[in-house]
Amino acid sequence: MTNLRASFPDKSEAELQRIGKDFYRYLCDMFLETFKTLTISREEMVKRCSFTPETVELFNKLAANNKSAVLVMGHKGNWEWAGNTFSILCKQQLYVIYHPLGNKRFNDLMIHMRTRFGTRLIAMQDTFREMVKNRHEVNATAFIADQSPQPSTAQWVPFLHQDTPVFKGTEKIAQKMNSPVVYVSVNRVKRGYYTVVATMLVEDPSAAAEGDITVLHTRKLEKDIIEEPATWLWSHRRWKHKRPQAA
Repeated sequence: MTNLRASFPDKSEAELQRIGKDFYRYLCDMFLETFKTLTISREEMVKRCSFTPETVELFNKLAANNKSAVLVMGHKGNWEWAGNTFSILCKQQLYVIYHPLGNKRFNDLMIHMRTRFGTRLIAMQDTFREMVKNRHEVNATAFIADQSPQPSTAQWVPFLHQDTPVFKGTEKIAQKMNSPVVYVSVNRVKRGYYTVVATMLVEDPSAAAEGDITVLHTRKLEKDIIEEPATWLWSHRRWKHKRPQAA
């Protein structure tokens, strides 16, 4: 509720309480949906988390042009299912950047769920090295951009009425690899069903000014959250850091 009040200062307390209740319903459903990945069929996966025709066309065009892509998205909708459907429908090999869990059993379980349909995982600390190693194949690498980086290395951007640190890594890697940046929205249609919409954010990252890509994908996520607030991960401590004071 602290997050919601700071993010939507114009909403009434009753509106915020409603978003909070809807969020917890969504979160419980998402836990169940994620574990359903252990047994769900390919046909049901594509039915439950569909890609718009324009999204499939975008990725087909990139593949036809032998272009790898950097995908950027937030903890919104069912991001786990979006990765599974991508690996079923799209020609690119999908890599997902992830934080390995400390508990080996849970880590192995999450790896199994995320790789059932062909997705491969890259531990965060190995990201650039692995992307360079895979540069000769046509692939897509997915970054979750709304985690909390260290304040000293972050780019600070206004986001939901708050001064917010954002990872620079997505932008820097896209520029070094000169891979088009595609923003991915995961929208909840109804309980247990999602639609994925991908849009080209930056076709030529090497030509972008420093910081522009980070601002662009942060603005896109902000717009998605404002339109569908209950399906973003409000329970994490997104604003636990403050901007370092200049000496």
